[in-house]
Amino acid sequence: MPRRWNPCSYLPRRLQIVASLTAFVLLCILFLGTSSSDATVDPYIDQVPFGPRLQAGAHQVVDSLPKLPKELPYVNTPQWLNPFRGPAHTPPPEQANSSSGDTRWYSDFKWRNPFSSSVTLDEERALLPPLKERPPVYTYVDSAGRTKDEKSKAAEQELLLIWRRAWWASGFKPIVLSREEAIKNPHYSTVQALELEPELEMELMRWLAWGRMGTGILCNWLAVPMAAYDDALLGFLRRGEYPTLTRYDGLENGLFVGTKDDVQKTIKAVVSLPAITRVKSLVEAVPDGTFEVDNEHSGVAFYSTSTIAAKYNAIKVKLDKAETLPDGLAMLPPLINSHLHMTWQNTFTSGIAVLKPLPAHTTSLIEPAIDIARNLSQCPESPIPASCPPNRPKCKPCVSSQMVITTPPVFRNTSTLFTIATVPHPYTLNALLHGRDQLDTRFIRRETVRDNWMLAATKELLGTGLSSYARLVYLKDAVASPFGSSRSLWLNAETPRHADNTQDRDELDFLFGFKIPRDPMPNGQSETPVPGPERRPPRPKTEFGDGPSLSKEELAKEKKLLDKARLFISKAERGKGRKSGKKGQKDPFTSTKDVVEAWNLADAESWKFVRAWNARRRVERRSWEAEEEAFLGKGVIDRWMDKII
Repeated sequence: MPRRWNPCSYLPRRLQIVASLTAFVLLCILFLGTSSSDATVDPYIDQVPFGPRLQAGAHQVVDSLPKLPKELPYVNTPQWLNPFRGPAHTPPPEQANSSSGDTRWYSDFKWRNPFSSSVTLDEERALLPPLKERPPVYTYVDSAGRTKDEKSKAAEQELLLIWRRAWWASGFKPIVLSREEAIKNPHYSTVQALELEPELEMELMRWLAWGRMGTGILCNWLAVPMAAYDDALLGFLRRGEYPTLTRYDGLENGLFVGTKDDVQKTIKAVVSLPAITRVKSLVEAVPDGTFEVDNEHSGVAFYSTSTIAAKYNAIKVKLDKAETLPDGLAMLPPLINSHLHMTWQNTFTSGIAVLKPLPAHTTSLIEPAIDIARNLSQCPESPIPASCPPNRPKCKPCVSSQMVITTPPVFRNTSTLFTIATVPHPYTLNALLHGRDQLDTRFIRRETVRDNWMLAATKELLGTGLSSYARLVYLKDAVASPFGSSRSLWLNAETPRHADNTQDRDELDFLFGFKIPRDPMPNGQSETPVPGPERRPPRPKTEFGDGPSLSKEELAKEKKLLDKARLFISKAERGKGRKSGKKGQKDPFTSTKDVVEAWNLADAESWKFVRAWNARRRVERRSWEAEEEAFLGKGVIDRWMDKII
């Protein structure tokens, strides 16, 4: 029988299988995949959706799904339903006390990241360094049973305010204690049963109140930190770790550090002494080895009775007589305040630099900074002008125009130079540079230079080859690092400091640790102390960064543009989240502000960072003041009042 012809026989075995499967699939599609209109077809087949009917049904299901918000333009419904899509990051949670008005921030160790939004996932939320915990420093005040004249009371209140302000500026949390805290100590009843010398009883009351509060620093309210921020003793105290109970030789009973357990053990040892009734000092009563004695205490000045007698005879003479005692107490606050101010001036021997990048049209921009610099360089009022602090006998007393004020065009990282910088919003800066009171998208994109302020300010420090984004890390470090924040003051151009603003004055006083001299008021009145004309330093001398001198008309135009820019930024901040009513568009002020910030990412980031840094500092201080305000006048007659006399 002849062999039949098979076309697949000419193919290899594997290709034969592939060809057979391909032919089978094609036949199935040809005969089974087509529909028939014959009436004899089973009627139930028409109920099965396929082809165009299946596609139309799928579109109907998708259209019936809930719509996503229009704020997500790059997300569509099918992608939203995709079960295989990648995970999305969620913004970090809101933290306590992390907003002030329109300013919001998030504290994290990643704060040196160039752009905050990479961590916060929010363009309006600045990334700040974690807030450092302030170790508590305690003092004890007990005015019960003592009658004083109004002048003496006012002087003591002013001294307490100076004490709180100086310790706060040095990084501590000052707390004023009274007999109410001492009463709650378990050893209080034992002390009350003893017949003690008045000096020892007062000293034990201080320790009882300290033991009630716990680990920390016990300080006399006439002992204030008087040194640079990075002083060795102040740095040790700021760490908040005190392994041994320590006193400082030369400060008498002005400063102690220790843990709560050590304090309670010391109190117990003192009250159990057989000869306790004949002892006048706690230091004399404790057994040997109770305290570790430290001789290094140059960072703290103690204005004790013996110190005043030895160094400030003009005050001692008045304190020795009952009729002049109030006058002597009234001399102490201006003396201590002048020494704090003088110590600050001696720390920055190179003077004050008011940063002025792009100087041609930014004269009015830095005027508030110039006023602050002139007040800081002014000689403070003092009852003994040529005197030095107790811990710095070789100081340089202030003389007229001793501190030089310059306006360099670049930031200089010098430890002996204090810098005051004004960071403008990119909209404000470009309005001044180009003399325009309105900016639109086309002008911004084609006529302006990106990150102009950042590149100009860091040109000397970082050269010209580094991108503006990489420069952000160095600027944030200059603003918020411990070294940078203690040697600079950063302001926003849109929130100027006014000489008649009490909140601004108080904020600066607590920032520097002393009461800054004020200018004479426009109505002819003046605050105490009144700086005489010879004490008022002149305006800074022209440096190559000061730019050309402006006429009165040019300066008036510049101020007008600055005021309009500030008003624009204020409206844009208020317009966040508000729609214009036209197809859900943003508020026009906010829209223009967003365009400017998108074109100047580094300048906008630096502006937001400085604004959030200042806002958080204000919130921190006001929160502390709110906590302490609850104890004003509570439980003790004539208890201290936190107010400026």
